[in-house]
Amino acid sequence: MMRAVWHGAVLAEADRTMVVEGNHYFPPASLNRAYFTESRARSLCPWKGIARYYTLTVDGDANPNAAWYYPHPSPFARKIKNHVAFWRGVTVEPASDDDR
Repeated sequence: MMRAVWHGAVLAEADRTMVVEGNHYFPPASLNRAYFTESRARSLCPWKGIARYYTLTVDGDANPNAAWYYPHPSPFARKIKNHVAFWRGVTVEPASDDDR
């Protein structure tokens, strides 16, 4: 099981993630949506397509554009459609048995 954590809050937790270019992409159902707000930011990956971003907010602290996903990925990246990856201080780690 993998989890994404920022400021002590578990943002996402999943039995299985998809790893692409060293980033763990979490399935949409694994997200704790209370921490996520859509951002207006976009970026272009030449082979995955246009990424959209979320701002994360935990206990009033915001981490702008710290999570991203591909709502309409290229055919090469279709397996990560709507899966979410993290950066900007978010830790992605295995969940220990003590955490469950």
